[in-house]
Amino acid sequence: MEQSGQSYPSSRYAWYMVVILTIAYVLSFIDRYILGLLIEPIKADLQLTDTQIGYLLGLAFSLFYATMGLPLGYLADRKRRTFLVAAGVAVWSAATVASGMAKNFAHMFIARMTVGAGEATLSPCTMSMISDSFPREKRGRPIAFYTAALSLGAGIASLLSAGILTWAKSVPEISVPLLGNVAPWQFTFIVVGLPGLLLAPLVLTLREPPRHRTAGATVAPKFSVMLAHVGSRWKTYLSFVYFVCVMTIVAYSQGWYAPMFQRTWGMEAEMYATVNAFVLLAVGPLTVNVAGWLNDKFYAQGRKDAPLLIIMLGVCVLVPTGIIAPLMPNVVSAFAVIVFNTCGIALASATGVTALMNITPSEIRGQTVALYYMVMSLAGLLLGPGTVGLLSDGVFGNENLNYAVAAVPAIFGLPALLLIPYARRSYLREVAAQEQAGAT
Repeated sequence: MEQSGQSYPSSRYAWYMVVILTIAYVLSFIDRYILGLLIEPIKADLQLTDTQIGYLLGLAFSLFYATMGLPLGYLADRKRRTFLVAAGVAVWSAATVASGMAKNFAHMFIARMTVGAGEATLSPCTMSMISDSFPREKRGRPIAFYTAALSLGAGIASLLSAGILTWAKSVPEISVPLLGNVAPWQFTFIVVGLPGLLLAPLVLTLREPPRHRTAGATVAPKFSVMLAHVGSRWKTYLSFVYFVCVMTIVAYSQGWYAPMFQRTWGMEAEMYATVNAFVLLAVGPLTVNVAGWLNDKFYAQGRKDAPLLIIMLGVCVLVPTGIIAPLMPNVVSAFAVIVFNTCGIALASATGVTALMNITPSEIRGQTVALYYMVMSLAGLLLGPGTVGLLSDGVFGNENLNYAVAAVPAIFGLPALLLIPYARRSYLREVAAQEQAGAT
């Protein structure tokens, strides 16, 4: 058990650590996001339904990604976090390569479950390490920088898959050593999985930051202590976490965008991926980092609910644009709305963990962040792509996939707007209580 540290690492080394962990997050999101761009060829080759694709996008990944988070958060509060992250990077990268070898639905389901298990290690450990490397008033920017990997990873995945698919269509067959001839979608999985296997050893070289604990705390408490803390304040936690869940539900439902553009407007997956990549790369990282800068600026001005305000602003943008974009008459107008939707998602994702850590004692942050990611991931992965698949097969019909996609933000997002006044009041009360307790 590591002892509480008395100081933070140098700013230069702390940011070096953030950069390495952000690269890992980019790779994790590429491996997670790539499936959505390859839906149509996978569906055709493995003879799957939209409902089964929804299970692969959501249920398969979430089974371990969400549920493994709690025990991994427990370990993050006790064990060497750099080792946990390195092991996770190696596992999810190998599983992504294995996804390219799937022969049927069961094979792909198991591979995606394993990807989720590996990726579950990353964020609980990373957020714990960042909180131990930066003081409270300087955490907004490193957390936002790390969170920007969501849109950065999605953009890189889009560009990479577009390039691979375009190239693959120009060659008669693709041969991989030891595997023989493979389909373009299989080759794509193999290519995007390999970089993580090279990154894992680099993560092991990072120094473990000294742990900072709340005044009077000497050891990391058991799960029961964390659950008791959250349970006694469940209205506060739930009211603000619901906003983040809306963001993940809408964002993960957009894993259907590539086939939606193809079925609705006849846009090929590689063209959609290329245009979407430029939108994500131009808008996402900039918006997230602006949100982090605003969070620190507002906090310095005395706005203790700054991270929550940014989340709420993002939800107010992403919900209406998420409904409207799939219903636009053509590709150009749809992408015009998606630009604003991407800004909303980036805002809502940028400061969630910052808001969480500001109301959570430091000695249970790893476990609480793990619970947070479990809740938001289960909500997003199960309710987002799964709802679209069920609505497509059972309500609107596969040819009207855009209606199924538009329904998700309407169903889950509109009720969130009614929670804004209560969520802000209860959050400010808990921030004050944590400051009085001397949390750092």
